[in-house]
Amino acid sequence: MKKLTSFQSALIWFGAGVSIAEILTGTYFAPLGFAKGLAAILTGHVIGCVMMFLAGIIGGRTRRSAMETTKMSFGKKGGAFFAALNVLQLVGWTAIMIYDGADATKSLFGGSSGGLLSGSFLWCLVIGGLILFWIAVGITNLGIINQISMSALFILSIVLSAIIFRGGAGSAAPAAGDAISFGSAVELAAAMPLSWLPLISDYTREAEKPVAATAASVVTYGLISVWMYVIGMGSAIYTGESNIANVLAAAGLGAAALVILILSTVTTTFLDAWSAGISAESLTESSEAAPEDAGETAPAGRKAAPESARKHFRFDGRKTAFAVTILGIVLAALFNMDDITPFLYLIGSVFAPMIAVQIADYFILQQDHFEEKSSVRSMLVWAAGFVLYRLLMRVDLPLGNTLPDMLITTALAVLVGKLAAGKNR
Repeated sequence: MKKLTSFQSALIWFGAGVSIAEILTGTYFAPLGFAKGLAAILTGHVIGCVMMFLAGIIGGRTRRSAMETTKMSFGKKGGAFFAALNVLQLVGWTAIMIYDGADATKSLFGGSSGGLLSGSFLWCLVIGGLILFWIAVGITNLGIINQISMSALFILSIVLSAIIFRGGAGSAAPAAGDAISFGSAVELAAAMPLSWLPLISDYTREAEKPVAATAASVVTYGLISVWMYVIGMGSAIYTGESNIANVLAAAGLGAAALVILILSTVTTTFLDAWSAGISAESLTESSEAAPEDAGETAPAGRKAAPESARKHFRFDGRKTAFAVTILGIVLAALFNMDDITPFLYLIGSVFAPMIAVQIADYFILQQDHFEEKSSVRSMLVWAAGFVLYRLLMRVDLPLGNTLPDMLITTALAVLVGKLAAGKNR
């Protein structure tokens, strides 16, 4: 299988960062004003991207998918638990992204809202169809398609930024809207890179140079994500408009606006659907004697597995990605998904303590539970981190609740791990 270069990895994560969802989330920062809002965006992204980098390093060095790396800390059953949660959150993300892209695109054409035959449903089908095409081509075969797509998005994003900020950024007052504290804003900024924690290893494991590719991926995504947040915040502050499609329409961009909205949705949502397939694969384990490729035979000297073992059920990653995309189209057409902040916080509360335990095990304790059925100790530490995150959400901390939750959870995992190792000795 072809390995991804660092440049290809950067292109993939550039596409992940250029997202309507990130622009819309950025509009929530407008009440802080530009300077304070920018500080919150940068602080949150530094926190989230550091965790994203560490998660990517684990997968890149071990050549395991994101959900396979969780088995190194939580055992096989624990890994399956997080894989199932990850598939669910990726179905949610796929639906949200298609909904946002379709709703924004519909606005350009004045489409009606609601109903399966409305303009919104039409654009759900168009965007969903393009995502299915991306999946059919495959992550390592996109090549020139990805380069052309990213070049177009880069140019059009610069044009969009120029339209929004041509009035000057320094003199704007905070925009009207629901108040948001600095700590809550930091948490909202960290939530987006945190949402990629259970995915990044799915791509770094395919890299020629794992550390370099992980660094290129995270730096590229972080910079582009900050850019998208700032576009959203600037749009709300300087134009008084939180619907980016209206800004594009008012600027008279025409076809260019359509390309921005559709292509940015496709390149981001493709990663969600593709990773859902990879996570689903980790839910089912093939028999040792039931090779992935139909032409592969059992190694010499080893008896072939019985017929029942060879027929052991496995999810097919690509087919699952197709199914997730189709389900996302249906959900996007049927449900209102305008406010995703509770969804972002739920993702943070599940996956922030998960990666904290993995960081403790891989980088500090250097323990590996991959071959174990389950690690009850690690699951209990994760549960404590999950509860702590939900409790910290009630407290307005200056740097949000992700950083303190992860620091405490990591420390707890190290303490429990060393106590368990001492007891075993």
